[in-house]
Amino acid sequence: MTPTSLLLATLAAALGSAINSIAGGGTLVTFPMIVALGVNPLVANATSTVALWPGAVGSLWGYRRELRGGRAWVVGFAVPSLVGGALGALLLLATGAERFARIVPFLVLGATVLFMLHGPLIRWLRGAGAGRPAPAAPPWGFVVAQVAVGTYGGFFGAGAGILMLAVLGLVGLTNIHQMNGLKVWGGLCINLVAAVLFGANGIVLWPLALAMTVGSLVGGYGGARLAQRVGQTMVRRAVVVIGLAAFVWLLTRPV
Repeated sequence: MTPTSLLLATLAAALGSAINSIAGGGTLVTFPMIVALGVNPLVANATSTVALWPGAVGSLWGYRRELRGGRAWVVGFAVPSLVGGALGALLLLATGAERFARIVPFLVLGATVLFMLHGPLIRWLRGAGAGRPAPAAPPWGFVVAQVAVGTYGGFFGAGAGILMLAVLGLVGLTNIHQMNGLKVWGGLCINLVAAVLFGANGIVLWPLALAMTVGSLVGGYGGARLAQRVGQTMVRRAVVVIGLAAFVWLLTRPV
């Protein structure tokens, strides 16, 4: 990787991590940038997963108060997330670079559509959960659903957080701050096991991942500081435009 490539990837990681802190959808920025640098999509996906993980740690720290007293949910969220993340990562490894390159444009499109549905989903969850008691521990139906979400997250990742919010709302949680905290925790578990498997199988471009880690940490911190000042609507619209543009580019580029 040239110094210019490393710099561009670092800036993309900073922007993606900041977007994650403000509105989510950072992978839709980092993944296309890595591919644009000449990295095959499978390696780009694995490298992006590793690079954005440190930024999520800062987000979890910001939600630590919302997770206090919810040990059953924290543990109940971790186990299916780890299992699903491992299954998704193994599925990605079995898919192979050529096949993944053919399906990845549609994964990006699906993640963009999920991102577009985030606002209506949150409004629906708030209305549907009104007056319903939240369960003290994850029901078995949730565990099964979270394994499925974790599998998707380990395979690609973009949009997994929105799916987690939907599952949490369907099982009765109504506190959006607690739900966001659990979403971040679940994402950390999914990406941790996926990153370990990707690294062990040699599909992470480490110079790029390490450079992006620096950008991820800076962007995560800066995004948290800007979250109350920058309108989420503007950021979300920008991410949707980036996602749709990435879909068209990935669909038409030579594989």
